[in-house]
Amino acid sequence: MKIQVRINEEGALRNQRHAFSNRFTLVSELLQNARRAGARLIRIDHDPQAQILTVQDDGHGLDDFQKLLSFHESGWDADTCTQERPFGVGFSKCLYAASRCVVASGRRRVDIDTAAALAKALVEVEECVEGDAVAGTRVELHGVDLPDLAQRVEELCAGFPVPVWFNGEPLRRAMAEAHLATQASAIGAVHLAGTRDGRYTHDTWVFLQGFCVLRPAWSTREDVNVVHLDSRQFMARLPDRDRLIDEDVQRQRIDTELKACWRRTLEIAKAELPPRQFIDTYYGVMRGWGHLDLMNDLGTLPAELCSLVSGYPVQVEHGERRHLTPVPTAPSREAIESGAVQLAALDDVGDDNAPRWMMARARGWLVFDWIGVHADHWVMRHVRFLEEEGQRVTPVGEKLRTALEGRWVWPTVILCEKVRLRVGDDETLVSDAGVCHDGNLYIPDGETTGAPVEQLSSFTDEHDQFLDADRDADRDALADLLRLLRAVDPVQTLDSLLQSLRLGKYPLLHGKTFQLTVGVGLAPGHTVDLVDHAAASGGAHAGR
Repeated sequence: MKIQVRINEEGALRNQRHAFSNRFTLVSELLQNARRAGARLIRIDHDPQAQILTVQDDGHGLDDFQKLLSFHESGWDADTCTQERPFGVGFSKCLYAASRCVVASGRRRVDIDTAAALAKALVEVEECVEGDAVAGTRVELHGVDLPDLAQRVEELCAGFPVPVWFNGEPLRRAMAEAHLATQASAIGAVHLAGTRDGRYTHDTWVFLQGFCVLRPAWSTREDVNVVHLDSRQFMARLPDRDRLIDEDVQRQRIDTELKACWRRTLEIAKAELPPRQFIDTYYGVMRGWGHLDLMNDLGTLPAELCSLVSGYPVQVEHGERRHLTPVPTAPSREAIESGAVQLAALDDVGDDNAPRWMMARARGWLVFDWIGVHADHWVMRHVRFLEEEGQRVTPVGEKLRTALEGRWVWPTVILCEKVRLRVGDDETLVSDAGVCHDGNLYIPDGETTGAPVEQLSSFTDEHDQFLDADRDADRDALADLLRLLRAVDPVQTLDSLLQSLRLGKYPLLHGKTFQLTVGVGLAPGHTVDLVDHAAASGGAHAGR
């Protein structure tokens, strides 16, 4: 027994109706046919109320009307078949979408009842009446449901190479190859956004035979890359031809070629521009498209890589460094190599590296974004990676240690005159700000705010929620504690402590007078006596 492939023609014709997923495919197919026929102008007229769509072109016309009803036979000449590999299913969408198709070309026309045609009825080709000949081809579809075509047609024709008029108005076709500055590449014509000003993007619209086959999930269509693929190398998927075959592989190939196009563009700009202007204009491009090595032999750096620790370093989620200020001008190579300017690489602020940050702040070192240069760049020999250097924190003139009982943090607070920092072989004294290290807050005489708690924690919970109320409460708690610990008036100190207890909310205490005695030592206790009832009842006493 032998078997072979067979095709059920009736089933194939019936099911082909459901092959197209996009109802606008019939418009793109008619535009495609007109372009292949050599059209220089295409006019689309659409009456949504009457459900009539007319597409007319000035191409070389239709010589064989049978091609309209021959499925999977393209009917195009050998050169077109080689260049574009047409599938021969385009006009079938019209048969399924319309109730009636009237096609005229030259002096002949055909009026197709689509239901009858799909039932394989014979259709008569007629001679046009006198004066009704068509230069090119006119396709008139009746009973087509395209209510929002007016809103979609501009996007549909955005990259189409032939001028298109819709209901008497020309379409912009902003991404057509003729309207863009392009460069030849191994995959086709490429337009890069930002070649003049460096405002690059990775958003790319890709067109094949005039229609979009790949684009970002969201973009404004302004200042984007545009690629018009070589149709000899790429194919779109049947039947809508709005996606590339092997899209994941082709996307990588396109990205690789875009990177190569940027390489050529940057090499030309580097040869033509002074180094400073070249870097100021194209640094973002070099970093974004992986061409940082082009800076290796230049004696200047991008200014945005160098920042001064101008504020108090605190922990902030997602790498936001509000305590840094970019320098207006990058230091010269001479200043860096001579040691006049020290560049330091640091991770985000944490309780494990805060002393390193405070050392950079005290010494005026520039925090350097070393990821922003190539590994072989000359500057890498002069960057100190502080995370790899040891650190030590020592209180100078220690006064006392106590615990801060905050909402979110419970550190040990160490009051001292100054804080000595040692990082690597460098040493400095800090007297104006607190330093967090190993769960302790070292507080010198010059620190009066509660900011050091933010060096200890980012106040972000396990759900990535910023606890601003807890942050504010713990800042205030530390500031209050510092005021109390440094108070010189005992009555004022006690009053500040009692205010936080809100004793007035306890009716039992109203009108009572107490005597408080505080002991001495590292952890003194206290005793409380009720003064106004002592004579009558022998006194009440409490202590701890």
